[in-house]
Amino acid sequence: MAIKEILNIISVWALPSVILIILTVAMVRKVPVYESFIDGAKDGAKVCLNIIPYLVGIIVAISMLRASGAVDFLAGLCPEFLNKIGMSADVVPLAFVRSLSGSAALGVFSDIIANNDINSYTSKLAAIMLGSSETTFYVLTVYFGAVGIKKYRYAILTGVFADFTGIVMAIIVARFFFA
Repeated sequence: MAIKEILNIISVWALPSVILIILTVAMVRKVPVYESFIDGAKDGAKVCLNIIPYLVGIIVAISMLRASGAVDFLAGLCPEFLNKIGMSADVVPLAFVRSLSGSAALGVFSDIIANNDINSYTSKLAAIMLGSSETTFYVLTVYFGAVGIKKYRYAILTGVFADFTGIVMAIIVARFFFA
């Protein structure tokens, strides 16, 4: 059997197996599964209500950045430098928006794919970049806001550094494999 077939079988059975294991352990330990699930859902609903103001704030900020053209302006500042390092100017908006919002990043990624061939270097770089970075500000806003953490300066610095590292590594990998 080929490795692809083995991975396919694992991917098909992974989630049902985990659910079955959880239910089996819960039955052995006599945990009221349904009641525990309902309690978790109630807690999740409370968290959702608590994070709505933070979500609205980040969505407004992202919309303002995209509508004002600030991201596109930054992309057009230094096209020669971008070409030299192997980064298309089309991908710069993705690099900026990715750390703010996953849905906005998917929108930018869709634009990149629509304007470039799916097999182009730009599309492949964008795909790698999308998978190599995190929605840092969204995660910090939602999760830190949900638990009431007010001091998150070092978390922001670490997240931005990780995003920058992901972007640089995406460029290196794309250049290595596709340039």
